[in-house]
Amino acid sequence: MIMNWKDLISAKRFGMEEYHQQRPDNRSEFQRDYDRIIFSAPFRRLQNKTQVFPLPGSVFVHNRLTHSLEVSSVGRSLGSNVSNELLTRHPDLANNSYISELGAIVSAACLAHDMGNPPFGHSGEKAISTFFSEGQGIYLRDKMSEAEWEDVIHFEGNANALRLLSHQFIGRRKGGFALTYTTLASVVKYPFSSKLAGDKLKFGFFVSEESDYRRIAEELGILKMQESPLRYARHPLVYLVEAADDICYELMDIEDAHKLHILSTDETIALFMNYFSDEKKEHVNKTLKIVSDINEQIAYLRASVIGNLIKECTRVFVDHEEEFLSGTFNKSLIDNMSPLLHDAYQKSVKLSYSRIYKNNSVVDIELAGFKIIGTLLDLLTEAVMNPEKKYSQLLINRISDQYDVSASSTYGKIQAVIDYISGMTDVYAVDLYRKINGNKLPAV
Repeated sequence: MIMNWKDLISAKRFGMEEYHQQRPDNRSEFQRDYDRIIFSAPFRRLQNKTQVFPLPGSVFVHNRLTHSLEVSSVGRSLGSNVSNELLTRHPDLANNSYISELGAIVSAACLAHDMGNPPFGHSGEKAISTFFSEGQGIYLRDKMSEAEWEDVIHFEGNANALRLLSHQFIGRRKGGFALTYTTLASVVKYPFSSKLAGDKLKFGFFVSEESDYRRIAEELGILKMQESPLRYARHPLVYLVEAADDICYELMDIEDAHKLHILSTDETIALFMNYFSDEKKEHVNKTLKIVSDINEQIAYLRASVIGNLIKECTRVFVDHEEEFLSGTFNKSLIDNMSPLLHDAYQKSVKLSYSRIYKNNSVVDIELAGFKIIGTLLDLLTEAVMNPEKKYSQLLINRISDQYDVSASSTYGKIQAVIDYISGMTDVYAVDLYRKINGNKLPAV
């Protein structure tokens, strides 16, 4: 079997299927997805969520919001380039009016890809997982099914993004954000259950959203690889979302590290120059002599590298189109780049792990995140499990009414707590932590 673009690109909205035929201007639906996301409160809260470095003081560095906007920009270019290439190679696709919309779809999916991430960067995900696997929450193991337990001990921001975008929280409309099926599928990087998470702790949907993703996959004709544990092939556009994220994550972290003086100017320039051929380096060096401002030099190099990577990832995608459609492509676009660009990217990754992600400021954020999220989880899970206690009632009153803390199952109650905590900004989590611990009183 093989997937086909006609089915994979659909403007039908999740939760609003009955209204699908009422819009005559379907080609604008993917732009509507983008607008719904960018004007939403969960997206705005990304501005106060850590990307890698602590939120800015005197030097501005990336947060989750600026990262998502940049990923969306790169994703739009990738989608548009791929759309043009596909139409050139397959003129018959011109009959599918949605093929020209790939840039808008990938851009919207990129915008949403981090919306399920908790505060304090990736350490927030680890803090939630380890609270249940080796922390105070381990006593809840016997109160959940095996699949439900796998969800919480492998908590994953990408799976949480699908929940945030599609789940009908209390008082909200059916279908969550009611995004198009294709945009939702393009967000899910790991389309399989938590039972297959493995050591990498990656998966695409919780037990609570498994039937929803199954519906999305069946509607779009996404290949099912196995039934139990459930696993699907990726929607082809996921590879473009992943590439945009990889490009921005790696290059912008290097630029931030330069601004914070973790990397010297010479080191940073050398890293970026690795991405150019000898012939291209001559042109780049001439431009660097014209631009005297160091930060502007770095910005120029970074932009040039991104342009190279967009062009190369477009080539890789188009060259491997049949493998995407057959579900047999099992690497990232970055991994399949030409040797020059691949080696340059790997050098950047290696230096990032040794010099950036182990920097004291980054580690300190991770330590703080573990302590704050662990404490909040401990207190709030105890509260929802024992709501009859007076202190529990006070804590539950802090949780938004949209979260079902009175769910009939332990899994449902714990999900409500995780929904609340994962939606917090770093600032809100710190503030609540201080108040609960009596270190800060509210202003009167």
